[in-house]
Amino acid sequence: METSKNAAGKAPLEEMSAEEYKIDVAKTIVQMMFVSGETAEPSQETTTIIEEIVHTQVVEMLKRSTVLATRRGSRSISTNDLFFLIRHDKAKLSRLVTFLSWKDVRKTAKDSDDKGGDAADIGGDDPLGGADAGAGGGGPVVGDTGKKNKRTKVILPWDVSSFFSEQVPERDDDDDEDEEEMNAATILRLKTADERTKNMTKEEYVHYSECRQASFTFRKAKRFREWAGFHLYTDSKPNDDIVDILGFLTFEIVQTLTEEALQVKAEEEKTKSRNGDADVQSQKRKMETGLFGEQEEGRTPVGPKHIQEAFRRLQEKPIPGRTRVWMGGRRSLERKELRLI
Repeated sequence: METSKNAAGKAPLEEMSAEEYKIDVAKTIVQMMFVSGETAEPSQETTTIIEEIVHTQVVEMLKRSTVLATRRGSRSISTNDLFFLIRHDKAKLSRLVTFLSWKDVRKTAKDSDDKGGDAADIGGDDPLGGADAGAGGGGPVVGDTGKKNKRTKVILPWDVSSFFSEQVPERDDDDDEDEEEMNAATILRLKTADERTKNMTKEEYVHYSECRQASFTFRKAKRFREWAGFHLYTDSKPNDDIVDILGFLTFEIVQTLTEEALQVKAEEEKTKSRNGDADVQSQKRKMETGLFGEQEEGRTPVGPKHIQEAFRRLQEKPIPGRTRVWMGGRRSLERKELRLI
């Protein structure tokens, strides 16, 4: 059996101890932040806060999925439960569906290779399975795969086709009605990733490509289950698809937090610059060489206060597709439920 080594090169990932996984999580967060635009080295306190937020979000998803499964009369959560939790975010849902589609293609290609077939290898060891760079793990890298490696259509639980046992054969030009709307945010993220990487050197882009493969779950599913506390919130052992989806969503969480925190930091520096802060003016002159210029050491990373403010803003943002109505009374003063990022 093939074994791969962790970042430290000391032990196979599946045999990683709980303490080693804890260290690996911190490094994974730094890599995810780098892909999201934070090119300076964040402090340990910053990564610890992000880890706590991610852990809280994963626990909340497990709790809500378990409630949904109970309503269905099931003891085990399914992928449909996780789809339902992010149903209002069409862009994220589209990226997740794309990720699962290419994951199935790679699995089919790998099985064909194991049997001596001529299927092309798709996506390599990208843990996020061909999701766009903004969604946590690089765009789908596809060779000339032929018909047998065509992407399978992921049927969502609210699709009309999910109500029938037999499915109409797919057409090559068959597109979802909301595809353009869903892909708009994905295209924007790809454009942002292109802006971040266009001035990189070869070495910097190689590092960027490695960071794109950062994952909480890839070849570390056992430790991820322990870290998230699966046994505390669900009776059955979730299948691999559940773990992969959570791995995808954790990248989304870190990326969204980082992008919002960078915006908070930029607003703070703009305010200080307007008020004549000499340190900010000096730092601004250093940064005029570019994001990956020679003065990169002059950048200051986002700090804990930026992450906390970013999290607060994300909790206050309205959920797409949902309308809140204030009914008055004491209940309006009660604490709001935790929002999924």
